[in-house]
Amino acid sequence: MQQIINFIIRNKTFLLFLLLFGISLALTIQSHSYHKSKFINSANFLTGGIYESASNVSDYFDLKTQNQILVEENNKLRSLLLNQADSSLSNVANIDSSFYGGRFKIQTAKVINNNYDLSKNYITLNKGEKHGVKEDLAVITSKGIVGIIDNTSNGYARVLSILNTKSRINAQLNASNHIGSLIWNGASSDMVQLIDISKFAPVKEGDTIVTGGQSSIFPQGIPIGTIESFVLDISGDTYTVEVKLFNDMTNLSHVYIVENTDANEIQQLENPTDE
Repeated sequence: MQQIINFIIRNKTFLLFLLLFGISLALTIQSHSYHKSKFINSANFLTGGIYESASNVSDYFDLKTQNQILVEENNKLRSLLLNQADSSLSNVANIDSSFYGGRFKIQTAKVINNNYDLSKNYITLNKGEKHGVKEDLAVITSKGIVGIIDNTSNGYARVLSILNTKSRINAQLNASNHIGSLIWNGASSDMVQLIDISKFAPVKEGDTIVTGGQSSIFPQGIPIGTIESFVLDISGDTYTVEVKLFNDMTNLSHVYIVENTDANEIQQLENPTDE
């Protein structure tokens, strides 16, 4: 304490000057609107810069949470789009109805393992039976299809990738109603094949291929890829079409699991059991 007192005594003239200067500056700013506005703007600039820097740091560490929020929001929007054909979206009440009670239910999942360099490739997701996931559910991304769930445990699910020689998915030309089967010949991770397309179909390079309407697993119209090339089969009756995928199957992170709530009813109708 004595050192503080000695410091004040030694520098009393300078400290008195600072006090008087501060008082005069405050009176000037307070009594003149121009000076006051300049001072406020300068203070706002300084504190704004500090807050922005702090926010940038906070945002960096919060990226994972914000990314998950965006995924969930996309999940809701995609659910609305898939159910648009089944529900009128003319008002908010109908939108809520289509999301919670529509034909297609969607949930997000994260890819924790992804094979793409084998002849029979599978993908593992971090959602399982306790999340309502079961076999024969579609898996897609915002760009296109990924595969079909073929096995589940309590907390995880395995997806039969479209890059699997066992995969066979109903697909069609987006420009027409011509239906075929989507398969994979094992040659390339960015190309699949659409077979059994009628020779009368208007096949053109660059046209889009989407999921067909004859499947109880995938909603109709989910993007798959574009036509790279096509040839007539030996029989001369059908085309085999090379399709370049929209999805980069070697780089999957978050996906959507799609459940058709009418699938069991459709399957029971199409495959009745003998009494």
